[in-house]
Amino acid sequence: MSTMPNTSRVDSTSQNVTVNQQCLNFVAATMMNGSGKFLALISAYVLSRVVHHLLRPLSQPYITSDLLIGLILATLPPVRDAFANQFTLTLDNIVDFGMICYMFVLGLEMDPYVIFKSPTRHAMVAYAGTLTTLIIATAITPWLHYSRHTNIVTFTISLSIHLSGSGSHILTRLITNLKIGKSDIGKLGIGAGVHSDMITMFFLSIGYIFVPTGDFASAQEGMKGAIKVGSALVIQTIVAAKISPIFMNWVNNENPEGKPLKGSHLVLSMAFMAVICTCAPWYGYNSFMSAFMAGLFLPSEGRISKWAINKINYLLSTLFYPLFFFWVGLKVDILSFRAGHIDTWGRFFSLVFITTVGKVAGTVICGLLLGYHWPELVALGLLLTAKGHFHIYFAIYGLRKEIIDMTTCISMVIVVFLTIVHTPFLVKHIIERARQRVPIHRMALQWLDPSSELRILLCVHGPHNLPSTINLMEISRGTPEPGLLVYVTDMIELTEQLAATLVQGEGVDSMTITDKSVTEMRDQIGHAFQAYIDDNGGGITLSRMLALSTFSGMAQDLSVLAEDLMVSLILLPFHKRLNADGTLDGGHPGFRYVNRKLLRNAPCSIGILVDRGFGSIEKISRSSLTNVAIIFIGGKDDREALSYAGRVARHPGVKLTVIRFLVDKTSENAPRRVNHRASVAEQEEEMKLDDECFAEFYERYVAGGKVAYMEKHLANSSETYTNLRSLGGQYSLIIVGRGGRVNTVLTLGLNDWQQCPELGPVGDVLSGSGFACQTSILIIQQHSIKGQLDGLSDEFSIM
Repeated sequence: MSTMPNTSRVDSTSQNVTVNQQCLNFVAATMMNGSGKFLALISAYVLSRVVHHLLRPLSQPYITSDLLIGLILATLPPVRDAFANQFTLTLDNIVDFGMICYMFVLGLEMDPYVIFKSPTRHAMVAYAGTLTTLIIATAITPWLHYSRHTNIVTFTISLSIHLSGSGSHILTRLITNLKIGKSDIGKLGIGAGVHSDMITMFFLSIGYIFVPTGDFASAQEGMKGAIKVGSALVIQTIVAAKISPIFMNWVNNENPEGKPLKGSHLVLSMAFMAVICTCAPWYGYNSFMSAFMAGLFLPSEGRISKWAINKINYLLSTLFYPLFFFWVGLKVDILSFRAGHIDTWGRFFSLVFITTVGKVAGTVICGLLLGYHWPELVALGLLLTAKGHFHIYFAIYGLRKEIIDMTTCISMVIVVFLTIVHTPFLVKHIIERARQRVPIHRMALQWLDPSSELRILLCVHGPHNLPSTINLMEISRGTPEPGLLVYVTDMIELTEQLAATLVQGEGVDSMTITDKSVTEMRDQIGHAFQAYIDDNGGGITLSRMLALSTFSGMAQDLSVLAEDLMVSLILLPFHKRLNADGTLDGGHPGFRYVNRKLLRNAPCSIGILVDRGFGSIEKISRSSLTNVAIIFIGGKDDREALSYAGRVARHPGVKLTVIRFLVDKTSENAPRRVNHRASVAEQEEEMKLDDECFAEFYERYVAGGKVAYMEKHLANSSETYTNLRSLGGQYSLIIVGRGGRVNTVLTLGLNDWQQCPELGPVGDVLSGSGFACQTSILIIQQHSIKGQLDGLSDEFSIM
């Protein structure tokens, strides 16, 4: 009797040990299984980035590598076996939520009200390509039996609209990354793609109302369900279009630009958007279409909307897309593709035919009626065949609902892949044709079309540059027609202290400066230029720019900015400032480095202003009289300076004098040493160009009495130096070319004692300490053209 309790206690203990062991085994198995899933997902992320890097020479987008890795990785038997049904259901829910976010931001980036405006060329091309594809698809797909388990009319319409659309998100990113977004064909492709995507998604959203989603006992009940769903969608649309702007404007006003978004307002805004997206699904409407319709009619302007677009797109591209394509690989089984059946290939090539021929035919027909060239229209039509993430999800959705079989689903996914993979090669073909038609783009004043406005990138270091730069802009204005377009650019060094005050804006590369000293300086510069424009700005268009960078990268930023703005001249301040006693200080080495680097790599002509009192004189106007001179010795830089002087000569408040230095070969002081680096034929060709350029200038300005003319016959560089020194105090500004002279007899040896080689031999003498401090110097260098350009202007036109 006494041993019975002990035995029971032992049995209980052994049972507890067994249960604990089973729990530990279960936890260990679960962890091991979970670690395998985690490893597969991480592999999908890493491998997609590695493959994208390998495909970078082919300019393939991320969707290509993501889809390849997703299909290949999920096909491996260990990976497919590791994902149980329960986890697959969780993955389904994650992907569905991600697609809701995708559809929401897709609609948010579109403007639905363009439908009610008169159609633009973008819209007409989009509608034509969509309509022809829709007609061809509607005529062909019913006979191919893609689906045998659903209403043939419903399926045909849905598939036809699906094939008629374009992946605007993918197409826009491709065209932008391949740098043809600013060209005429790039703008047309982006605009037509957005229109095509929007109109097809809108039709799918409206058509979903009339598709029975449940089992109705009668047609009357089905009609009641459609009315209920349609009413819910109408109410959601009205709230998004009419009521939400009131709330969004209030949030935007409470959170001005340059300040961090308030957390409470951000949470309220996200909750408000989520409520609008879920209104219609409460009554049976599709959640994806509801998110698209809500985003479509929500206001896309404003800080909150831009923030949502930026953040959601970032999360989608960083986290969701690799996971999405891995999920696609799990859903489709490549090994189940019935490649041995002839009807499989018939259906596959029919999809390719419908997608390609429909878009190209409609685009070409409409484009020819609009006056475009047919080779570019064919390329544009092929670009518009590109599909996106939703089109792949549409195929998987049909497979999940058992509307289509596995083979048809795989065929649709492959067709989407083929519509994307060819686009970079099309863009390269477009660029090659553009290079053949526009081989060289000369960004120099000498080659500027007289009927085109002059574009200048006018750079300033700070408020101390204001008087001189405003006077320089005034004498550069020329005639009111075609006018002058000036981009006033603040050159600000990005220090660690300043970087700590930057605030990330809504755009991907948008930053806002909150440093008080910088904002006050920029406001002072902006107010000064605006006051000048308000008082005497006829014919001048002013824009404000910012070059915020370290000195090592500022020259590159200015070059990119000048190229994007298509300017013909960059005007830079000298790195030395004028002291109160009339001398120049030691200068800023950082700005000197920027100037020297720009002189080597700028995509247009360069001018450096050495301010020695040009800003301290009375404000130049049409009623004042300012003496300006230009020294012409010869060479491409002097010809460029002469072209600039032609604009200065048109100013009624400027008295321009042209001083031409000619070689006196009969003088006994003429040196025997000449430039051996240039051949006689090259020297004669340069002298011929100099004579032609100067003769044209003389006939236009000097012969009519607008410009004074003076010749100086010199024998050597010593006489050149003496004559340059004698010009001090006679002129407020002297314009000279930096160099580029083949015959250097008159400047030979001047560069032996140069203090600032970036100014050239003549500019260095005139800006030296021995020259009169009342005279400012403008040194101009012409844009160097080295054969055929490797690149191409982003704004090329070939349509």
